[in-house]
Order: sequence, then C-alpha cells, then structure tokens
Amino acid sequence: MSFIPLMRPNITEDDIKTVCEVLRSGMLVQGKHVEQLENRLIQTFQGKFASALSNGTATLHLALKVLGIGPGDEVIVPAFSFMATANVVELIGATPVFVDIDIDTFNIDPTLIEAAITTRTRAIIPVHEFGLSAEIGEIMNIAAKYSLHVIEDAACALGATENGRHVGTFGDFGSFSFHPRKAITTGEGGALLTNKPDLHKTVQILRNHGIQMKDGEIDFSDFGYNYRLTDFQAALFNSQFARLPQIIETRQKLAAIYLSELKAYPQFKLPSVPPGKNHTWQTFHILIPDYIDRGNVIEKMRSYGIGTNYGAQCMPFMNSFRRKYNLDCHRHFPNALKAYLQGLALPLYEGLTPQDIHVCVNTLIKST
Repeated sequence: MSFIPLMRPNITEDDIKTVCEVLRSGMLVQGKHVEQLENRLIQTFQGKFASALSNGTATLHLALKVLGIGPGDEVIVPAFSFMATANVVELIGATPVFVDIDIDTFNIDPTLIEAAITTRTRAIIPVHEFGLSAEIGEIMNIAAKYSLHVIEDAACALGATENGRHVGTFGDFGSFSFHPRKAITTGEGGALLTNKPDLHKTVQILRNHGIQMKDGEIDFSDFGYNYRLTDFQAALFNSQFARLPQIIETRQKLAAIYLSELKAYPQFKLPSVPPGKNHTWQTFHILIPDYIDRGNVIEKMRSYGIGTNYGAQCMPFMNSFRRKYNLDCHRHFPNALKAYLQGLALPLYEGLTPQDIHVCVNTLIKST
C-alpha cells in the first residue's frame, strides 16, 4: 500500500504552467498577479479591500499594528489554535488573554469571552478553526458592546460561511493563509481583508517598507515591513482559485464519508457542524479516548502507511506561554487541553478516495 499523507496539495499541470510563465517573464515581485488575487477575493467575498501578504502570520501581525495595539493592551484569543494566533500578540508587545473553546466545534466559547474582558482589552481574535466559522455573530455583538476590534483568524477557512456570509468579512480585518495545508496554497502567503479604507491604506503602506507616493515620487512615510507576496506565488493562487468551490465540495464529501464510517465507533468524538455554517474541512479532527496514548497511535498509523498528527495546540500549555504566565490549563482551559492532548487529524485532501478513507478508518481502529 502506498503512503497516505495527512495532506497533499493539489497542484495541476496548468498551475505549474501558469507559474512558469511568470518566472520566464522576469517580473517576479508584487505586480499584476497580486492585484488579480486581491480583486478575486474582493469580488468573491463581496468585500471592499484586500491586501496579499507574505504569509498568514504577517497578516495577523500587520492587522494588530494597523489597529494601534501594543504594550499595555490585551487581546482575547482562543486557548486552542496554531501558535501564530497568540505569538503575534506577544510580538506586538501586547498580552494575549486566553479563553477556552467549545469542545464540539473547537472554536472559542463566546459565553466565556465577557469574563475575560478588562479595561485593557482592545481586541478579540476569533479563530475559525479547521474551516468552521466561530460564533462570529455573538462575538461581533460582544465586541460592539465593549468597543473592541475584531480580527478574524480565518487561516483555515477560505470559503467558509456563516448564514451565507463569508468569514473574514465580519470584523475589522479578516486574515487568511495560503500555506500548503490550506485549500489553496501559494507555498507561503496570505491575505488581509477589510471594509475600512483607512485601515486598508495603512496596510498597503506598511507591507511595502512604509512607502507612499507623494507628488509622484517615493516617500517613506512610516516604519514598514517587507510583507509583500511575489507575483509567481499569486499566479499559483489565481490558477487554483477557480477550483475553490469544487475543492470545498470534495472536502465536504470526504468528511461526510469519515463521519459515516466513524459513527459506528462511539469511543471517538467526531466534529459537529452547527446549523447555518458551511464547513470547509481544512482538517478532519477527532478526539480519541484519554486512556489511549495519542503519540503511539500516530506512530502505529505511520507504520501502516497513514500520516496523522495533532490538529492544533493548547497555546497556554506550550512552554513559551507556560513559562511566562504559568496558567493552570487543567483548571482554566480544560476543553482546549483536551482538544490538544486527545486530538487527532486524519488525512483529508482532494486526491483522497473513499477507499483511502476506508483504509484510514480501519487503520485507526487497528491502532487504538
């Protein structure tokens, strides 16, 4: 049996041809293909402004910077996510305030947010984990009540919707990643969406060294970054983007097969999709029983030719945050800790077949 990886990007010959055309042109840095990428996001998500950036972490960092968040400020983040969500808060000089998740959705629990708000709170970063919208309507209401900014971390959720509206279009900013594990990849890359022209203008300046045109000449109006996306990366995105509906549909069908096959095994907690949400299934993430060693399961499945891994981190449980804040995760973030310690991501990508899923499920049973 050939190895079934956790993820395999679906790069077609047309995608490769498109990138090669840009490479041969010699015009490699931010240019017309980046502009096309941004326009496609605006048109598809019915937003007003989009900026392509070098990666999904840069998008979050720049969003915080543009909103003026820094030392002395607090930013609410879910306790369960990829580390970048909280790392950027630290890197900007602010303090991440962790909130536990809903164990059924793996998203931040909105009923716990208000208790975490203080006079220093400036923003909330809800994560649409694994491609499922957080309770963004409730979160926006809380943010409005306390005059807080909202930066949607939609790194995993390109194309996901809440009651028909695309995630990433609710808050001050919507942040997307185009890492190889995402539905569409540019290798590294990301985009920042906003409906506010002043925020967009500042993003455009800061992503390119602080450059602003003045009287037809280049001026450096701020201390900026090199967060630009290359044109050949953008060309790769544009070549794939037309397939996004098909990619999401395929992932949803594959997830449905997993759910159908795994429902016969009640020892596993399966992901759920609340009404009104369109899950894009960047990751198919289950919980295994606490009496089973997750590390052994991963090793056994790899020996049988199946790639698996944990899905995300309980961020305050990681050494960097544990050393700095010494938080009791068992007491304060039990769901996030459970999702991390018992979580298992199973293979899910467009090239996977129903037979592959059957093999993955049978191997999981054999490995637990």
